[in-house]
Order: sequence, then structure tokens, then C-alpha cells
Amino acid sequence: MIQIVTGEKGRGKTRFLLGMANEAVKNANGTLVYLDKSTRHMFELDNRVRMINVRDYPVRSKEAFLGFIAGIISQDHDLETIYVDSFLTLTDIDSDDALEKIFEDLGALSSSCKVDFVLSISRELEDLPESLRNNAVAAL
Repeated sequence: MIQIVTGEKGRGKTRFLLGMANEAVKNANGTLVYLDKSTRHMFELDNRVRMINVRDYPVRSKEAFLGFIAGIISQDHDLETIYVDSFLTLTDIDSDDALEKIFEDLGALSSSCKVDFVLSISRELEDLPESLRNNAVAAL
């Protein structure tokens, strides 16, 4: 399953995503991972959620991001959910076609590996491709 938290920059998506992760860890049976472009919010996140600064690794394309995700999944068979803040920035998405393609790839990973994704996307809900709008859990 892939869920989206959407809204323009500065609308509170990060706070919402942090809240989701902190709430989910209370009932989690496995591991939760939070990916971000810095460690700025590390102390706002429950210490049982593993935070990874993606910028510490050579992830500079959609393909590299998918490989990075696959590597995380392959190392933790108890992984339940991956939260991704600043999704468009981390994946270097430049078009709606590329966004739909990476969703297709993440959806395949989610299904085959039984891992959920929650993504923060800096776009208004109506600016997302129509095929992705049903994945929105919050439009801020």
C-alpha cells in the first residue's frame, strides 16, 4: 500500500508525517523507517523509528532511489512501513510520467515484500496525476 501526504511547501506535511510515524510505532510489530533529506527532525521522531538521511548516500536518481529502497527492504524482513519525506526531491522526479512509473515500481515492491509506503509530496492534490489521487490520506 502506498499513501500520500500532499500539499504545497510549508503546509505541515513533515509534521503530519512525523506524527503518523510516531503514532504507528506504538502498535508496530516490526520495523518502521523514516527517510529524509537531512537529520533535522531526528529528535522529533520516536527513537524506535529508524531515521535515514538519504543524502548521506549516492542516491541521485529515481533508479538509485528504488535500489536504495530495495536494499533497505532486503536487510530487514520485519520492515512494516517506510515513510519518505520530500519524496519529489529525493527521487529527482521531473514529470507526471516519471511519478506514475515510480509509483508502479513502489507498488510492486509493496506487494511482493509486504511493506507499506507513506510519501510526502509537495504538490496540491489536484496537481497530482489523477491515477494517484486516491492514495492521498491527507491534503494539507
